[in-house]
Amino acid sequence: MPRIIRYTMVSARDLLIAAGPFVLIALVLLVAAYFFLKPDPPRKVVLATGPELSDYAEFGERYKAALKRHHIDVVLRPTEGSSANRILLRNEKENVDFGFVRGGSGESLRAQEEAKSGVPLVALGSLFFEPVWLFYRQESAKNLPDATLERLDQLRGWRVNTGGRGSGATNLMLKLLNASFVERDDLKLARLDLSAAALALIEGELDAVAIVSAPESQILQMFLRTPGIRLYEFVQADAYALRFGYLSAVMVPRGVADLVQDVPPRDTKLIAPTAMLVARETTHPALMQLFVQAAHEIHGAPGWFARPGQFPSAQSVEFPLAGEAERFYRNGPPLLQRYLPFWLANLIDRMWVVLASIIVILIPISRAVPPLYTFRVRSRVFRLYRQLRAIEDALSGTAAPPSELIEDLDKLDAKAARITMPLSFADELYNLRSHIAMVRERLKQK
Repeated sequence: MPRIIRYTMVSARDLLIAAGPFVLIALVLLVAAYFFLKPDPPRKVVLATGPELSDYAEFGERYKAALKRHHIDVVLRPTEGSSANRILLRNEKENVDFGFVRGGSGESLRAQEEAKSGVPLVALGSLFFEPVWLFYRQESAKNLPDATLERLDQLRGWRVNTGGRGSGATNLMLKLLNASFVERDDLKLARLDLSAAALALIEGELDAVAIVSAPESQILQMFLRTPGIRLYEFVQADAYALRFGYLSAVMVPRGVADLVQDVPPRDTKLIAPTAMLVARETTHPALMQLFVQAAHEIHGAPGWFARPGQFPSAQSVEFPLAGEAERFYRNGPPLLQRYLPFWLANLIDRMWVVLASIIVILIPISRAVPPLYTFRVRSRVFRLYRQLRAIEDALSGTAAPPSELIEDLDKLDAKAARITMPLSFADELYNLRSHIAMVRERLKQK
């Protein structure tokens, strides 16, 4: 091995040994901080969606695909809808992390009681408008003026489906009906799920079906194209929006569903609550950040009712806004995630405060490393000086003959010749060998 390489390796070894305790302390602190803070999020989360073929189910698939790119497995849990999702999120015995919740669904007395004792929830933002679509059979309206349903009070005596239990649509529809002085007993209410209600309406077993959904729902798209099925227009949409603060007046543009078939055939006013993405307060912050980013990707494009970039939004949320969501709406995605893989960016982002604290603690300790390194290197020479001093003391006395001292001195000189020192400490070795030569001259003169 070339001498220069051997010197370098020896110097590196000495430095490593001298800095060993310092490195060990740093590693222990980092490992302890990692297990305490748990910066790495779970790789599996549960998202409560909605009924089959609903808009919630459709968006759930999109979130699943978006987070799969970050190696997060999103398990979709089908439910009856918004109210069921809120109940599942509040129930600590249920394994649900995220869910879609409709605006206004928490106004019932039951929901308010659950909020007092259940798991605290936070909102990640409002996602999209969920208009109230009231589809009715044209045949059922033949006795009405112009064979058209124009007011909600004209529904008296009709067979109306307001959605399955837990969907939240029934509570909203009853509020709208009450505003028109229509009581529950004035209708023949049905509580079928979406698929069964669609079949019943087409076969004439129902007169009307109320759906609270984004236009992405497959059944909603089917109703818009089904002959003999008409869409009720909320001509008083602005008045409803003023009376119920969580509702907005929206317009379905003519032909937006199908330009060729001109579906719908005219501009149609609707009223719409806003759907929110809700999480448990204890959900890992990194997962909240990923879901907000996915929401921006999924809901940020223009739609039937939304302008580009209107959603997701920190507005129109009925739960406290999560810190990660507020951070995203203020600054966008974390800076590191724009340039680094998610796992690394998240690790640094979650640990940087701890890293800074550890550095502050270790800086004073690190000052001991250079003196330790110097002492370790020079101690090789110091040990031989101890032997040289013993030989010199023996030279001053008469205990040992000069021949034995010269033999000891030769052995000491041989040891010195075998010592490998970093070049920066070579003068220590040369001083030792010159002092050995000086003692040798004294022995020769004796």
